[in-house]
Amino acid sequence: MSWHRNFSATGIATALLALTVTSGCMAQGGETNDQKIARAITAAPSDITDDATIMDTDGTILREGTNGWVCLPGVSLIPGDDHPMCNDEVWMRWMEAAAAGTPFSTDVIGTSYMLAGDALVNNANPAATDPNDGGVWVQDGPHLMMLFPNRDMISSLPRDPYVGGPYVMWDNTPLVHVMVPVAAKVAP
Repeated sequence: MSWHRNFSATGIATALLALTVTSGCMAQGGETNDQKIARAITAAPSDITDDATIMDTDGTILREGTNGWVCLPGVSLIPGDDHPMCNDEVWMRWMEAAAAGTPFSTDVIGTSYMLAGDALVNNANPAATDPNDGGVWVQDGPHLMMLFPNRDMISSLPRDPYVGGPYVMWDNTPLVHVMVPVAAKVAP
């Protein structure tokens, strides 16, 4: 099934832009740069975060890094989300494409860490905002996220986040990725 059947690029871009603008305002709410950095470095192991660039959700560089990783104090695509993440170069390109509503592709596997957990999201629809919409909503605790060069590589993985182990999130959309939980999920 093509993602175009269920999602329009304009619809996803509009939803993500609204989410980005909303969360950018909330994330700034009186926190110091040191507080944001302290939260951002909880997203991944210290051998990544010690030399990572720390970037605020609005794109401001809070600390320059040297290892190619970028850690953020929250996810700018979800309103008010202060769950930190650390992304490799591939995931940063994915984040840029998601925010701009543009296509994304990669020739290599990408990795993102969210060891402090994640927000409640709809597993099928990245633009969904109502947990009462009947969709499958999930909130993972500590996890990794992975991007793959093609969908064939993830075809055997479940789409159900509650069967245990890695699963596919946002399948049939341009934002498809694999979630790899490393602890129990938060009850919905």
